[in-house]
Amino acid sequence: MQRKASFVIPAYNEEESLRELYTQVMDNVNLCMKEGLLSDYEFLFVDDGSTDNSARVMKQLRETDEKVRYIIFRKNFGKSIALQAAFRNVTGDIIITMDADLQDDPVELKNFLIKIDEGYDMVVGWKVNRLDSMEKKLPSKLFNKVTAKMSGINLHDFDCGYKAFRREVADSMDVYGEMHRYIPVLAYRNGFKITEIPVHHNKRKHGKSKYGMERYMRGLFDFISVAFLSNYHDRPMYFFGRVGGCSFGLGFLICLFLTIEWFMGYPIGTRPLLQLGVLLIFLGVQFLSIGFIGNMLVEVTVRNSYSEAHIKEKV
Repeated sequence: MQRKASFVIPAYNEEESLRELYTQVMDNVNLCMKEGLLSDYEFLFVDDGSTDNSARVMKQLRETDEKVRYIIFRKNFGKSIALQAAFRNVTGDIIITMDADLQDDPVELKNFLIKIDEGYDMVVGWKVNRLDSMEKKLPSKLFNKVTAKMSGINLHDFDCGYKAFRREVADSMDVYGEMHRYIPVLAYRNGFKITEIPVHHNKRKHGKSKYGMERYMRGLFDFISVAFLSNYHDRPMYFFGRVGGCSFGLGFLICLFLTIEWFMGYPIGTRPLLQLGVLLIFLGVQFLSIGFIGNMLVEVTVRNSYSEAHIKEKV
């Protein structure tokens, strides 16, 4: 089978893990190539502004294997922008994303490729026995349940960094903020076929997690964005029109009622009901115009959130 895999590995201060991860992945790549599941490969490491020697390790790996490529950011922009940069620079037919901390087991590579061959566009890893602290597992479990309910996708582990998907899936989406957690939702929104497989999860061997509690608040806001865009991306006026129409209509009826009373000789200038009616009309117009235009502008801005200017060096 003529098929090239691109291994996308974002890293932030993971110098102790990178060589071992490369070796483990290569062992499994060679097995897949012998079995005809792959014909070629590339590694694309993204150094997300590391302050250790991660960039140097990537360059050393490049010296030993020309199929290793790297992108080095000028500073830490976050995992989503790192993935966005990689998605715009890969050359493979299948993209496999992995975390650089050795917790994703490369032995699962064969299972991902087999599942892709069954006709799926994206295969998401499911850490059935997750070897992390309760501080990470409990919020993650809640996050997955809420995301599954709101998105309508029957997955257990949306946030798993271990995924395989076709190149066209990456080309169809823009990843920003904390949207890397919602990549399956973005793919589903674009009509791609998604499934999951159980994957083995390793304990972190080196360093410590780079994510703090603030990620949950950022993730909540991004989830609201995803939920809105999933339902109203192509028809935003369905949302703003309903809210704005209801507000404008109610305000109009109030003002109409007061106008009739005014014609009948009742004073209305000092009545709070008049202020409410005018306010509702004003809010209705705002929802119908500024809200619609503003969200279109946001969408355009999102498409340009990743820029080559973020990159200090790449090969």
